[in-house]
Amino acid sequence: MISTARSLGIVAAVLLGAGAMLGCGGGAANGPPPATAASAEDDDATAGLMEHHRHHHHGGVTLFIAMSLDTLGISPEQRAAVEKLRTELLARMEPSRAAEQTLVTTLADGVAAGSIDTARVDAALAQLTAAAAAVHDASADALNQLHEVLTPPQRAALVDKVQAHWAVWRRANTDESEGTKPEGGRLATLATDLDLTPDQEGKIRAAVAEGMRAVPLLDPQEITTHLGAFGDAFRNEKFDARALKTASGANEHLVGWGGAHMAHFVEAVSPVLAPDQRARFAERLREHASHTPPSAQANP
Repeated sequence: MISTARSLGIVAAVLLGAGAMLGCGGGAANGPPPATAASAEDDDATAGLMEHHRHHHHGGVTLFIAMSLDTLGISPEQRAAVEKLRTELLARMEPSRAAEQTLVTTLADGVAAGSIDTARVDAALAQLTAAAAAVHDASADALNQLHEVLTPPQRAALVDKVQAHWAVWRRANTDESEGTKPEGGRLATLATDLDLTPDQEGKIRAAVAEGMRAVPLLDPQEITTHLGAFGDAFRNEKFDARALKTASGANEHLVGWGGAHMAHFVEAVSPVLAPDQRARFAERLREHASHTPPSAQANP
C-alpha cells in the first residue's frame, strides 16, 4: 500500500508535472529534476493545496477546473484565450466566493469576540450552498469554449488534474472526530500554528466529534460519479457542459458539506482557546477569507 505522503506526492506530481510536459512539448531530453528537489517541491505544493482546499469550497468542481488551468501547459497561441476563459470562470464563481467570504469572516469575528453567532453562520451557510448550486449552469458557456480551445492531450490532462484536486480535497477535509490523527490534518496543522497543549487537542477532538453530528454525512460517491461523467464527456471530441445533469447537485453537495464541516470545526475549537490563541486563529481565518487561489493570480 502506498503511504499517505507518497500518495499525496503523486497527486502533486499530477498537478505540477503534467503541465510541465505539455508546456515543453513532452520534452524529457533534459531529464527530471533530482529526486530530493522534486520531493521537496511536491511536499510544498501538496501542503499548500491542502491548506487551500481546507478553507475554500465555493466553486466545487468548477473551482477544481479553474485551478487546474494554472499548470496545464498552455501554448503561447492559446494563452490569451485560456486566460480569458479562466477569468470568466472566476467571475461566474464570484457570488459563491463572496458568500464563502461572508461565512469565514463571520466565523473569524465570532472567534475574536469569544462567542460565535450560530444564526448568522447558518444563514451564511445557506447562502453559500444556494450560490454553489448555480455555479455550473452559469459557467457552462465558458466550459464549452474551454473544450474547444484545448487539444485532446490537454483535455485529458485537465481531467487528471481535476481528479487530483478532488483527492487532495478529500484528504484535507478528513474527519478527525473519531480519534484519528491524519498526517497534515486540520487539527494537527492548527496545533502547530496555535501551539495547542495536549489537553487542548483532546478537548477539541472531543468537541469536534460531538459537533460533527450536526453535519450531514458527505457522500463522496456523488462527487466521484460526477467527475467520471465530466471526464468521459470532456475527453470526447464533442462536449456540452449543460448535458452534465450531475454537476449542480455535486457542486451543491461538495460546497455545502465543506462549508458546514469548516464551520463546525471552528465552533468546536474556539471555546477551548486562550485569548491570544483566539486572536491568532481569527487572524488566520481572515487571511483565508481574503485569499485568492494561485490560479487567479498567475498566467497559465
